[in-house]
Amino acid sequence: MSDTQGNQRRWYDCLPSSWVPYMEMCHISTPAPIFLIYFPHIYGAICAAAIEYQPLSKTLYTCAVLLGGTVFFSNAAHAWNDIIDAPIDRLIPRTANRPIPRGAIRPRDAFTFAGINAVGAAAFLLLLPRETALCTVPTIVGTLYYPWAKRHTYFAQVVLGYCLSWGCMVGASAMDMSKPWTDNSVLCIFLACILWTVIYDTIYSHMDLQEDIRVGVKSMAVLLQNGTKAVLWILLGCMLVLLVVAGVSSDMSIQYVAIAVGGCLTSQALMIYMVDLTVPESCWWWFANGFWITGTSVAFSLLYEYLLRLSQG
Repeated sequence: MSDTQGNQRRWYDCLPSSWVPYMEMCHISTPAPIFLIYFPHIYGAICAAAIEYQPLSKTLYTCAVLLGGTVFFSNAAHAWNDIIDAPIDRLIPRTANRPIPRGAIRPRDAFTFAGINAVGAAAFLLLLPRETALCTVPTIVGTLYYPWAKRHTYFAQVVLGYCLSWGCMVGASAMDMSKPWTDNSVLCIFLACILWTVIYDTIYSHMDLQEDIRVGVKSMAVLLQNGTKAVLWILLGCMLVLLVVAGVSSDMSIQYVAIAVGGCLTSQALMIYMVDLTVPESCWWWFANGFWITGTSVAFSLLYEYLLRLSQG
């Protein structure tokens, strides 16, 4: 069950009752958690395909494999996060009904579930270049550490941004780009994704601001509080600059800039302006829905550039 969905019926309620808590732990009542991981992967893959003129069949194959791996990785990461967060979740009303805190899943069973899904995600790496498996190591290390970040630093959103955005490097590596972190376009998209994650997850963390302060959980929402929106506007400006630099670095068309920057500016500016950070329901709605235009804008801009280059030979 999503933490804010109340008694609304979910797609997996038709499954056997013993399965439902595991679906809840995966947070997949909507496809948002999967796509927040998947988007950076396909950004890297399509960007590398455009730069290196990779054939369409290979690009489609790679994006399909990355999607399969993303589903399993998302399940494993959410389960791991819920295991480590369980002591904190019990103290916060919004999260106290998650499967582990309410006793629907034992931590040992949740760990087994996370391990099975981690193996499932790793299996998809067998379908990709050998170097791609090595490229996933930073994401794995960051994901393992992330649940503790909110105990250690106010910049847990930056840690999460790094974990998710490294998918750009994984996607580019899957398209046979050697050392993708040395390519300016992929690097700029990676950094832009980090800022994007910080923006939407800081809004998300405002849902529990007072409770987090009470129990001692750290976040950028706790650090910034009433100054959050001012910082988010600055981060959005930096994100847009990075997307422009990504295009310039690889001589991408003006259409890429128009779609990527225009879409991100419209959607993220609207989200920052409209969200009421003092109302948890508003924070949830914009977090769950506000990323779609941004995510698809960057994806379509890179896809357009890739198909344009293929058509020009």
